Amino acid sequence: MNQKALTEDHRESKFYEICLKGHLNPRWMDKFAGLSFIYESDGTTILSGPVVDQAALHGLLRIVRDLALPLVSVNQIELKQVNVLVANIQTKNNHSTKEKNS
Repeated sequence: MNQKALTEDHRESKFYEICLKGHLNPRWMDKFAGLSFIYESDGTTILSGPVVDQAALHGLLRIVRDLALPLVSVNQIELKQVNVLVANIQTKNNHSTKEKNS
């Protein structure tokens, strides 16, 4: 890989999903600023959103470790999948809001 490709690859944020075992308390949202929380029916929490670089990703994983949160997986999401994920997040958030208001 040439130097130009390496430089270009590091300029843009990447979109990640970090899956944790259990439903994470919303009070931790401040620790994971910029990431969305998705509570799955299987009892996991998915933190998703853009991460500016590898150092920021390692910082998020350090928070997971320091809080003793059980890590299930970390996945980088391709740009075309991000649009589908955003639509799913909006649908789940709208559904959750409707349930709370009922």
